[in-house]
Amino acid sequence: MRDRVISGRTRICGIIGDPIEHSMSPVMHNAAFKNKGLDYVYLPFRVKKEGLGKAIEGMRALNMRGLNVTIPHKVAVIQFLDELDHLADKIGAVNTVVNDNGVLKGYNTDATGFLQALLERGIEPKGKSVVILGAGGASRAISFILADRGAHLVVLNRLLELDWAKELANRISQIFTREVEALELNRKNLAKALEKADILVNATSVGMSPNVNETPVISDLLRPNLVVYDIVYNPIKTRLQREAEVAGATTISGLNMLVWQGALAFEKWTGLKAPVELMKQEAIKLLEKHEN
Repeated sequence: MRDRVISGRTRICGIIGDPIEHSMSPVMHNAAFKNKGLDYVYLPFRVKKEGLGKAIEGMRALNMRGLNVTIPHKVAVIQFLDELDHLADKIGAVNTVVNDNGVLKGYNTDATGFLQALLERGIEPKGKSVVILGAGGASRAISFILADRGAHLVVLNRLLELDWAKELANRISQIFTREVEALELNRKNLAKALEKADILVNATSVGMSPNVNETPVISDLLRPNLVVYDIVYNPIKTRLQREAEVAGATTISGLNMLVWQGALAFEKWTGLKAPVELMKQEAIKLLEKHEN
């Protein structure tokens, strides 16, 4: 497929969100389609909140094969779908939609992508104590998959949005009959939670470009026998990651979650194994271009 020809047979996939210009998904997926010799194309679509229903109807009418769904539509999109995967239903958020002959089914590959990035490093969260910073959409997916896997969770969020953390903790506690703590994100609570933690997850946007000098955790709280997983992927290595490495901790980049959630979506649309390493290299190339 060196000389790419778009035809009436070409299957269309894409991503909807607002904003959408920053998305890494088109470069990852189009490289993956080309690698597998597939007559597919992946396009970004900026869709405003009020246009979401029409966009999903358009997906059905145009017989698009698949969509990724990003901010701010991951929760609202559910009402327009025909079916939900059990995990997406539990989480209450969808980031991948598959169109099977007009039947639209929603999945959450953010959650499974997050877990896959842990497992590929040989880290099994079952029975582990995990501290999660943030209580937004990403934290929701991460918290549910970790609870489902058998981890013990503490969710910390800033005071202004502590209600989000409490609601999330209550929901997980009810579904998994396991107590989940929700606390204000401050130094005292963080220090206490990290004392017995095996894994720290930053599910906030703190440290994201252009605010690359910010970190949600003071470096003296980091230690060698801790896994630090920062879901921020731009920059490729955040200040939190750099300081965790200096402290001797094991670090995982948000780039891994980004790539795995994309790879798992690719597999749902095509039925083929995703070229994960290629997708990662394409994302890195684009990020490095932005950093320079």
